Amino acid sequence: SGLVLVKNPHLDSMEEDVLYHLDLGTKTHNLPEMFGDIKFVCVGGSPNRMRAFAQFMHRELGLASDGEDVTDICAGSDRYAMYRAGPVLSISHGMGIPSISIMLHELIKLLHHAKCRDVTIIRIGTSGGLGIEAGSVVITDMAVDSSFRPRFEQVVLDDVVVRSTELDKDLAEELLACSREIPDFPTLIGHTMCTYDFYEGQGRLDGALCSFSSEKKLDYLRRAYDAGVRNIEMESTAFAALCGLCGLKGESCRFHL
Repeated sequence: SGLVLVKNPHLDSMEEDVLYHLDLGTKTHNLPEMFGDIKFVCVGGSPNRMRAFAQFMHRELGLASDGEDVTDICAGSDRYAMYRAGPVLSISHGMGIPSISIMLHELIKLLHHAKCRDVTIIRIGTSGGLGIEAGSVVITDMAVDSSFRPRFEQVVLDDVVVRSTELDKDLAEELLACSREIPDFPTLIGHTMCTYDFYEGQGRLDGALCSFSSEKKLDYLRRAYDAGVRNIEMESTAFAALCGLCGLKGESCRFHL
């Protein structure tokens, strides 16, 4: 039916579902009226970037307003920022798996309660590239962990649950085709490696701690490249797993700084 799925039987018995970190709820807000026509959701780390993206979409879609006065729908919360431009929702998710996971749980419930159909969600932002030209955009075909495995491990109570991290390949090809219409916009499809840390986890030598040599770092990055990794960030495995489980057509597009 194209509806966004939730896989939680406890929700049906709740008198009210409070989307605490988004400052929204099923009793306090008419979610179908506010969000029922949403078709695209773009998420990114920075609130300022997502506000700028919403303003850009206002102009691109030719909406009545120029977008300069876009309102933060989540202004009552200091965790995330949310803006809309017509059928496009723009939301920040912070940095790292815990932050994006919280946002996605509440976003998915929001789309479900609003009875949205056929929603496409795209993660946009920056990343560290691996063996590619600076300024390139990597479209993720598969998110992998630090051992180059296409899996997301989630600890649930005292169990380790393993979930798939494959993204929508048709959407990846569609986005790649769109990129070819833009001059001087190098774009490729590749694996994205997701780490739990910005410094040691990504092989950086300039953190407060460093427990490896530069030679060991280079060997690891070569092995990652040989495994198909083309960029490194900190959210993609959780993003891919949650989108896949809940019936959302998802993709990640990262700009290599």
